[in-house]
Amino acid sequence: MKAWEATIRITQAATRRRGNTIFGSSQVVEEEENDEEEQEEEHASGEIFRAERFLPNGDYYSGYWLDNFPHGQGKYWWTDGCMYVGDWFRGKTMGKGTFSWPSGAMYQGNFKSGFMDGDGTYTGPTADTYRGSWVMNLKHGHGVKEYTNGDSYDGEWCRGLQQGNGRYTWKNGNYYVGEWNNGTISGKGKMYWTNGNLYEGNWEDGFPKGNGTFTWNDGSFYVGNWSKDPNEQNGTFYPSGSLLEGGNLEWDPQQVFNVDLTECTICPPEKVPILPSQKKLALWRSSKAVDNNVRPRRMSLDGRIDAPPVDREFGRIRLSDAAGNSATTSYNSDDSMVGLQETDGYLLRGSPIRIPKVVKRQGQTISRGHKNYELMLNLQLGIRHSVGRPGPPPSLDLKPSAFDPREKYWTRFPPEGSKITPPHPSCEFRWKDYCPKVFRALRMLFKVDAADYMISICGNDALRELCSPGKSGSFFYLTNDDRYMIKTMKKAETKVLLRMLSAYFNHVRAFENTLVTKYYGLHCVKLSGPAQKKVRFVIMGNLFCTNYSIHRRFDLKGSTFGRMTDKPESEIDATTTLKDLDLNFIFRLQKTWFQEFRRQVDRDCEFLEQEGVMDYSLLVGIHFREADSGADQTPSGCRTPIDNGGSENETVPRLSRADMDQLLLDQAGWASIKLGINMPARVERTERKMSEGEIQLIGEATGELYDVILFFGIIDILQDYDITKKLEHAYKSMQCDPNSISAVDPKAYSRSFRDYIFKVFIEDN
Repeated sequence: MKAWEATIRITQAATRRRGNTIFGSSQVVEEEENDEEEQEEEHASGEIFRAERFLPNGDYYSGYWLDNFPHGQGKYWWTDGCMYVGDWFRGKTMGKGTFSWPSGAMYQGNFKSGFMDGDGTYTGPTADTYRGSWVMNLKHGHGVKEYTNGDSYDGEWCRGLQQGNGRYTWKNGNYYVGEWNNGTISGKGKMYWTNGNLYEGNWEDGFPKGNGTFTWNDGSFYVGNWSKDPNEQNGTFYPSGSLLEGGNLEWDPQQVFNVDLTECTICPPEKVPILPSQKKLALWRSSKAVDNNVRPRRMSLDGRIDAPPVDREFGRIRLSDAAGNSATTSYNSDDSMVGLQETDGYLLRGSPIRIPKVVKRQGQTISRGHKNYELMLNLQLGIRHSVGRPGPPPSLDLKPSAFDPREKYWTRFPPEGSKITPPHPSCEFRWKDYCPKVFRALRMLFKVDAADYMISICGNDALRELCSPGKSGSFFYLTNDDRYMIKTMKKAETKVLLRMLSAYFNHVRAFENTLVTKYYGLHCVKLSGPAQKKVRFVIMGNLFCTNYSIHRRFDLKGSTFGRMTDKPESEIDATTTLKDLDLNFIFRLQKTWFQEFRRQVDRDCEFLEQEGVMDYSLLVGIHFREADSGADQTPSGCRTPIDNGGSENETVPRLSRADMDQLLLDQAGWASIKLGINMPARVERTERKMSEGEIQLIGEATGELYDVILFFGIIDILQDYDITKKLEHAYKSMQCDPNSISAVDPKAYSRSFRDYIFKVFIEDN
């Protein structure tokens, strides 16, 4: 350690001397510049060479270079005392290496794009040690943690905390074997004490909760329902023969909480002041053609370079893949093509991927004078009545009668009001609630607060109507906070949802990470007057409710017939929903996420197949992280005005790059990352090739990779294979290949959908 500190001091002193010569003799400057030019002339562009360099800010790098980037084996010292020794790839820590902190902490293992990622060992400043799997700087997968106080944990981790099955051993010899959740003992497990006692049963937040059995070393045992609240505790004590002889037949179960578990506390996770991917590199700048007006550029270890606030054209960004091949691709935005055109056998849709700094907000605000203004008022009045109506507290244990399609309630809303409805400025209407107990339970299951739900839909802010209806003829409305989407429903779709409601409830309850649409309510408005018009609608979660700008969105089914947007290239923007033949990416997920993705897609498709549903799709939203590196950094909580055609009074929240890094690197930020929500990933660009007059459904990979945040979910799950779809299948089969259409029976659709999705989503190696 002393030798290392001495080397750092020597490095800093050499840098100061170098700075002094710059402002000293001009002859020295000229000689120094000439030496640098001669050195640079010796190395052609693209040549890998070895050199030691003192960087302008005092940092020092010794190792191999490619152009101006560390590339290959090398050692980098920062002026704050941090050091990395290991493999580099074009300025990123990539491969095996060692990162050490001035505090004495050290990580030895695999790196990927600047992050601790793969197998590695972290030793903290107090000698606590973790050996195991990492994903993006966090413990993720199997690992062994040895704490400073003598405790140890051997088991599964998720996002930096114990999750799944594991064994925790205390220094006094007590140990727990069982399930964990979010860093605490939760689920089924066994606790062993050194005195021979044993508890086996359910746990919650580190304490016995629910059914369990406590056994003593003399054979006595207690069976019952456990809780820290004595009023909820109940069970039966079965004493051993020796206790019966002694007449000791009483025992207080609270002794387990107050005595036995007092020393069984879990060590908290360590805090790292700065992570390797947060360290900045001072890039080497050539002495040739120096522009004094250009400030030195710094790059973080995950490869992002400080950039001026301009729109980024991804075709001009230097990209690299994990295999070690690199390419610099440049496109001319004036040569963009309209639609699909053929070039040397390849089909491209507009070469540059141009991402705007701001994204338009979707939809038109429904204000007074809008044709659906009164319908919106009726909807808000009905929701306020249904959700705010007093009733028994919601429960997840529902009776079969709650799912009966005949379980519906009508309420009349006269303009002058009634005993149970308020007066309102709209026309008279009737309001119907379908299966209210079920949807109340679903909102509780999805952790939706009733007050927030009402404020989002029925607050002072108006709803927004999307500009064009969907293919089915349904209209879509968004709440002002983007949390909920309201869709008008056909009678047939309403029947399908009510028919499958019980199975849907059980499915989303069993699988927390399900990708199917979240439904919060099903209602109907019947307008008064001669027409007696009925409008049925369902309230759903909005998949793209996020602070990230969604730069691209795709609706994917795995078919080709009619699966290309009909908009010309010039009209496609960030709000356009593109289709299968517009997709020019392959999505790369981290290993653990990809495995969970495959499992959940299989579960969801099996559920939909059993319910006789088809023609659903995977809606995918992409946020390109490079767009943030090219934008102005704004303080946390800032709101960026939207380019909405001249209006300046509407804004949407945007995350700055610093905020985004904080989200990805902190454990609290990882809590918001779930399957299909806020998922860090990479996409690889593809190009389609024309083969015997047929277009490839999935293009060929080009090696161009982009860091992204993904959002995705399965939507449109209310189409059964009825007579209409059967006729559609027969008609389209005569026009084209039956394998290219989506109107097929549920079993065939589920199979083709999964085959396609598992080709466009792959594991990131």
